Order: sequence, then C-alpha cells, then structure tokens
Amino acid sequence: MIALVKNLLLGIILLVSTQTAFAQNIGGTITDSLGKAVPFASVTLKNNNVILAYTVTNNKGEYSIAIPANAPKTGLLVEVSCVGYKKQNLVLTDASVPCNFKLSASSKQLNEVMIKNSRPHLKVSGDTLSYRASDFSSPQDRVIGDVIKKLPGVTVAADGKISYNNKPISNLYIGGDNLLDDKYNIATGAIPNKVVDLVQILENHQPIKALKGKVVSDDVAMNLTFKPDAKIKVVGQETVGAGLPGKYDENLNAMMFKDKYKAINYLKGNNTGYDVQNDLVSHNMASYLSRLDNDKPNTVLSLGTAGDPDLPRNRYLFDQSGIINLNNLVNLKKDVQLKANVSYLHDTQTQNYTKSTQIYQPNDTVKYTETQQNKRRPDWIHTQFTLNINRDKYYLNNTLVTDYSHNTNYSGLTTNGVFANQVFKDNTLDFSNEFNLINTTKSNKIYEWYSYINRITEPETRTIEPGLTSSKLNNNVPYASLLQTTNIPTWFTNNYLSFKIPGNYLTQSYKAGFSQQAQQLQSSLNAVQYNNTVTPALKNSTNNLDWNRTRIYADAQYDVPGNKLKLTVDLPLNLQLLNYNDAQYNLDKTLNRLYFNPKVSGKYQTGVENYVSFGYGFKNDVGNIQDVYYGNILKNYRSLYSNNADLTERQTQTALLGFNYRKAITLFFFGANAMYTHSVANNISSSIITDTLQQRIVLPFENGFDSWQLSTSISKYNFALRTTFSTGINWQSSRSNQIQNGIILPYNTIATTLNAGIESKISEKVNLSYKAYYTQTTSESKVLSSKAVIKQLQQQGAINYIPSSNLFLSLSGDHYFTHQDAANDLKYIFADASARYKFNKIKTDLELSAVNLFDTRTYSALYLSANTFTANTYTIPGRFFLLKAMFNI
Repeated sequence: MIALVKNLLLGIILLVSTQTAFAQNIGGTITDSLGKAVPFASVTLKNNNVILAYTVTNNKGEYSIAIPANAPKTGLLVEVSCVGYKKQNLVLTDASVPCNFKLSASSKQLNEVMIKNSRPHLKVSGDTLSYRASDFSSPQDRVIGDVIKKLPGVTVAADGKISYNNKPISNLYIGGDNLLDDKYNIATGAIPNKVVDLVQILENHQPIKALKGKVVSDDVAMNLTFKPDAKIKVVGQETVGAGLPGKYDENLNAMMFKDKYKAINYLKGNNTGYDVQNDLVSHNMASYLSRLDNDKPNTVLSLGTAGDPDLPRNRYLFDQSGIINLNNLVNLKKDVQLKANVSYLHDTQTQNYTKSTQIYQPNDTVKYTETQQNKRRPDWIHTQFTLNINRDKYYLNNTLVTDYSHNTNYSGLTTNGVFANQVFKDNTLDFSNEFNLINTTKSNKIYEWYSYINRITEPETRTIEPGLTSSKLNNNVPYASLLQTTNIPTWFTNNYLSFKIPGNYLTQSYKAGFSQQAQQLQSSLNAVQYNNTVTPALKNSTNNLDWNRTRIYADAQYDVPGNKLKLTVDLPLNLQLLNYNDAQYNLDKTLNRLYFNPKVSGKYQTGVENYVSFGYGFKNDVGNIQDVYYGNILKNYRSLYSNNADLTERQTQTALLGFNYRKAITLFFFGANAMYTHSVANNISSSIITDTLQQRIVLPFENGFDSWQLSTSISKYNFALRTTFSTGINWQSSRSNQIQNGIILPYNTIATTLNAGIESKISEKVNLSYKAYYTQTTSESKVLSSKAVIKQLQQQGAINYIPSSNLFLSLSGDHYFTHQDAANDLKYIFADASARYKFNKIKTDLELSAVNLFDTRTYSALYLSANTFTANTYTIPGRFFLLKAMFNI
C-alpha cells in the first residue's frame, strides 16, 4: 500500500514537472551577498531589449517565468533589479538549468520618505502578520494580555488559551525565543503592555530551521517584539495590596528581554480569587501526549464533587495561594540556548455547595441530593531544563522535566440525609526526558533520532467515615469507615529513527521505531470495622493487574510544501503487542493487532490572503489499563466501577474542511470550519443506578458515536468608530448510546452557541468592551420520549473613563440568565468598580477597587447531559474592597 501511494505521488509530481517542461519555464532563486532571500525583486526576460515576460520573486526569493512559444531560441537575457541592489543580467543558454542570482548592495541612497498614519494597521510580510501593540492598547491596560484580547482576528478563552482565526496558537515566543513553551499565561499576565512593540502572528510556523520549506506545518504561533529601551534594562511591575474583609494581593516580578538573556521571574500571593494555578496551564499538553502516544493514567479517585460553576474563576474561588515562578533563558552563542523553568505552588481552596441530580429512566426517575464542604491543599513543584541548538543544518533538543504534586483534600458530605467525612490524598511523581537530534548531510538528506522516556507514580488514598451504603458493602453490617487505595505506576518510552529526502516539489520522510508501556494497577477497597479490624468491603475488592504494551511502527510521510498547495500524506503502520493479566481473576489475555492509520491534511491558497484547509484521518486505537480491571473500585462515594469485557478496540474517522479569509488592509477576518467524527467501539458501558449507588461495568456490545460540528467567526475593525466587532456561531450535534438498568438509551444532544462582542475606543477618554454568549443545549431520547432544553445567556461589559491623564475610572459587570422548562429562571448580576490614580513623581499608581458590589453570596447553575439533569447551588465570595499600590522598576 505504501509503495503504491508513493509511486502515485511521484507520478503526479513527474506529470506536473513534464507539463512544466513543455511549457518551457525558467526559474531560480535570488539572494543577497549574505545568502538571504531577496523578495519582490523584478525579473524580466528580454531579447534585444524587448521585454518578453516579467515576474517578481516570492518571499523566499524564488521566481519562475514561462518562455513565450514564439520567443527566439537564442539571444535571450534574464535581468534582475531590486531597490537597494545593483542590477544584474545573465544570458540564457539552457532553460532546464536554474538561473540563480546573488545581488550586491547598491551604494545609491534614496531620499528619506516618512509616512505618518495614526490609524491601526496590520503589516503582512510573507507568513508573518504584525499588530502594533500601541494601536490597540488603552490607558487602563497594564499587561500585554489585556491588549491581545482586543486584536482583530484573535480570541482568548477563559483559561487564557489564544486562538487566531479559530486556530489555537502552538506557542508564544518572547523576542523570538521559546522561553515558556505553551505555558504562555505567564507572559500574558506579567509582561507590561507598554514595553511591547509588535504582536506578531506566525502562520505555517515551522520552528525547526532544518525542516523549513521541507516539512509542511500548519501551526500558528505568536511572537512579541520589544521596544529598544525595554531590551537593555530590568522590567517589572510590582503590586502590594490589602483590603477588607481580610484580603491581600501581592505580586513582585522582574523581567529581562535582552537578545542573549530573557527572564520572567515572579512571586505572587493572594486570597482574592485569582487562581495562580492558571499560570501553569500547558495549553497544548493533550495534543503533545497524543503525538507521543503516551497514554498517561488518569487520577482514579475523587471526592465526587459538583465541579466548578460556569462563572469566571475569580467570582467563585475561595483561596489562599502563593507561587514562585522562575523562567530563565540564555543564548550561549548563536542558535544555542539553555533554559530553566522552575516553579513552586501552594494553595488552600474551599468550596461549599448543594447539588440535586435527576436521572431520567423509562419507568422511574432516580434522584440524589447532596451537600459538601470541601477543602483542597495542593502543593506542586515543577522543574524543567532544556538545551536547544537550532541551526539551518542541525537541530538538537533535550528536555528534562520533573513534576511532583502533593494534594490533600477534605470533604464534609451529606448525601440523601446521611453524613460522612472524606479525606483524599493524592501524590504524583512524574519524570520525563525528551531527546531529539536532526542532522543534514552534504547531499541535503536529513536524519533524525528521537528518544522519550517517562516514569509516573500516583498513589491515591480516600477514606470515608463512617462507612456508607452498608446494604451494598460490608455484607449489610454497619462499619466504621471505608478505605479505597489505588496506584498505577507506569514506565513509558518511545524511540525512532527517521530519514528525509527533500526535493523541490516533494519531501519524503520514512520513520521506524517502537514504544513500550509497562504498568500495574494496584487497588483495594476495605471496610474498617468498629473493632479496628480491616476486611474486604466486597468479594472482588482488590486488583493487581499487570499491563504491557509494545508498539512497533513504520511510517511513510510525503510533504508538498508548495506556495499554493501545502499537502501532507501520512501512512503509518502500527503493530500492537499487548498483554494484561491478574492471577486472582484467572485473567491473562493477549491482543496482537496490525493497524493502518492513514491521514491526509492540506491547505490550498485560493488567494493572497485566503485559503481552504482540509483533512481526513482514519485511526485504530485500543483502550488502556483502566478499561480492563475486574476488581471493584469505588471511584467516588457512590460510583462503583469494574469491567467484564475485552479491551476496548475503537475505529475513528475524522473529516474536516475549513475556509479562512483575511483582508489585512481593512483588518477583516473570517473563518468557517466543519468537522465530522464517526467512531465505533467493541464494547459499551452499562450502569445500574439506585438511590444510593451507581455501579458500572463494561459489556461486549458494539457501540457507535457520531458528531457533527460547524463553526464560523468574523472579526472586523471599524476605523471610523475605532472599534473591533466580532461574532461567531458554533453548532454541534452528537449521537451516543448508553445502557442504564438494562435498557439501551440512544441520545442525540445538540448544542448551539452564538457570541458577539465589541472593543471600542469611543474617544481618548472613554473606551468600552462588551461580550455576549447565548447557548442552547437540547438532549433528546426516543426511548424516553423526552426532550430537555436549557437556554443560557451570559453578558460581560466594561466601561473605562479617563477624566485626566492621572486618573482612571472603571466600571464592569456580568449578567447570567438560565432558562429550563422544569425549573425557575436563574438571573444574576455582578458589578465591579475601580479608581486608579498615577503619582508621576514617585512613579506609583494607587488603585481602590470594589468587587461584587451587589454582595451576591450564592450562585445556582443548571447542567444537562444525556438523561441527567443537575442543579447546583454554590456559596461564592461576597463583596470586598482592595487598595493596591503598583509601581514599575
């Protein structure tokens, strides 16, 4: 199959090349004396000073001219000219040989021309788009994240994830350097906006220089460039704040953005609801682990909490948090970097809520009510050391990462009128080392060696006191406490060698390697009796499951890195060798499979500023160790899980189509995307639901899943109104099946979201922002003959007034509305206000803020999923006042 596709692709390229030969095209590259490409150079084909054909070079310095059919066979001259360079010409002797030019600089100086334009504009240079930060900033903005939210074509999610034209960015570079990987909330929340010159979007971003122009990349990255004075001194914004009742907010930081040394180091602490954990979010971790095929074990146990409300985190979080975050990068010499990222986080979070759950059945409705008072105490330590060498012909990267987390969680629980205390301890040690070496030979062939190793342990312990559900557990005998323990120690490694053959029209890549995963699932569910003896809570209450998975793979990949068409065809073959066993259940199974997972993706440039993207993938995958244990695990106080089926085997097909358009000169962006996913698995989950316990097992029946998703987005800057308008629609429909109490329940869930927003500078003294989100969720089952609908509207607005150059006033508010036919409408309004005064002589700002002016202390939310309807009511922080002193260094 691989050989057939390879020959087909080569045949297409040969056919295109043959047609080009018949058309008698001549081409080549134009560079300067340093070997850098010269874009937009004029190239003319002449005969006796008569111009026969004309073109200009692209951003890579390349050109191609078709020789007219009636042109003479001899006496042809190729002439090149460009502003700032001396004109050159070359007699054409053989059209099949590239005509390359190396231009020398011209000493002739042009008169200086200065163009003044105060209107915001977007500069486009090849695949790089540059926003001038000052065009979109307002006087009340303090960090660059405040400005990025306002850029046309750019959106920022609640967790800080940045997207350009609906595509998440792969990285945010600091002055061209990768200081933070994808933990860029550190930068957007710390770097002062006034030190940033440009915010650049890098499309088709290939970070490895040795692969540029050879291996197609559709990644989008962001880069911040800095003003000259910010690159020669330490930069910092310091905050010291205190308020009532009992509030504090401290932030001390120091940053450096020199060419040879970059750093963002800070210390933060607060109890105002700002979640410092958000600084450590790795936005692309899921896709990174998927590329590695590293199926890290999930945390097994929980307190069974209601989760977080659909509010901004600072609205509901009770915390006492602190973080030390040190990020330093040194350019040892040209293209050689050493980087260290070290952080320590400590927090104490509390959450109080009541929850009502209704699970609709054909003949009955199961109801739960619960109240919890929860406390979490996480301690996290992260260290990462990276050596990176990134040259045109050579690339080396080695990253050593260690993560340690110590979490202790407490819960006072009342469920259906029964009280119990819960203590949950979860400690994780995660170590990994990633090595990647790419080398280019003299014949321009590329070799790559990759090696990754990972070790994880996560012992978990949860105690429930007194013991619950004695009718199901402990042989119907009352008992003192219930103890559940689990641990899944894991070794994983992935290693491969690859060989790439770059060409003018096609890059061929061949890879061979193997991965190995070795795990143990160890668990026990015990009842502690009133006489302190410990006995199994159930007959099958332990697991000692061994798991070993080996994957041997070969991959052929073909990249067409053209200017108009960029295409990648990936043809991987995977041999899966898998064994899992647990002697106490006479479980010993082997699964050997050969999988072919083809994938194609591409982008076709339909115009200078618009393109169509497309893709299709077929994937075979299997489940993991958490799908095949036979002993019971009480995942939370009422969810008892075990399995009674073979390992999950799943086939998934995904097709996507998108269209992106922009007009830089008018700051207009439009994007539309469609995606379809079809998945079939060889088993299905079955639940037995009662008023006190939910038991789940896996049964060997085929199970299908279908999902359709459509999304559009529009962003436009209006110059007359100095306003960015944005809107978008997202529609998703999914069909799934589940078995509850022996009945198959097919479900169709449709979610539609509409959003709109404006960011406006009404005048130099007044600016405002407004965002609205409307969501309608519908869940329908023909078996239940039921249809449930939830409608939600969220609005956020802010207005800023600057009466003088030293005084800044701000008023903001949120509005939340929820409608569900079976419940009362929910309506909430929050408001905040602040006043900031700048003391120029001492370079200090003093700010007084009031949060939650209406002193709202509870918040209710409705959730709908398949046949489960949940109503939660949370206790949230009330009104508080904060006085902060802020100064720059």
